[in-house]
Amino acid sequence: MGTSEAFLPILLMLVIAAVVAVALLLLNALLGRKVRTKRKLGPYESGLPLLDVSRKRISVKFFIVAMMFIIFDVEAAFLYPWAVVFRKGGWPMFGEMVLFLGVLFLGFAYLWKKGAFDWE
Repeated sequence: MGTSEAFLPILLMLVIAAVVAVALLLLNALLGRKVRTKRKLGPYESGLPLLDVSRKRISVKFFIVAMMFIIFDVEAAFLYPWAVVFRKGGWPMFGEMVLFLGVLFLGFAYLWKKGAFDWE
């Protein structure tokens, strides 16, 4: 059995899933009720109407914290697979991870020096 034959069931499953998804969307567009009221088109949070004005000014600090979380979360996502296959990679792989952590630490030190972790 060749490699292309081994992936044939996966390809078939993906094609069937895409056909079913498109068919359901088309059936919904053709047969579904189209009731558009102001209440249905209004925004909501967790199934409840908004309690406050949605166009408020938000501090940039929130976005900076979110970006820092993503950066350091991705770092953790790289550490786990590396720890699993560390014995197979040997010392060159260890050096690459030390370099990665060094760059990450430089970014952390830069953010600390700029005061990004100080919440006012």
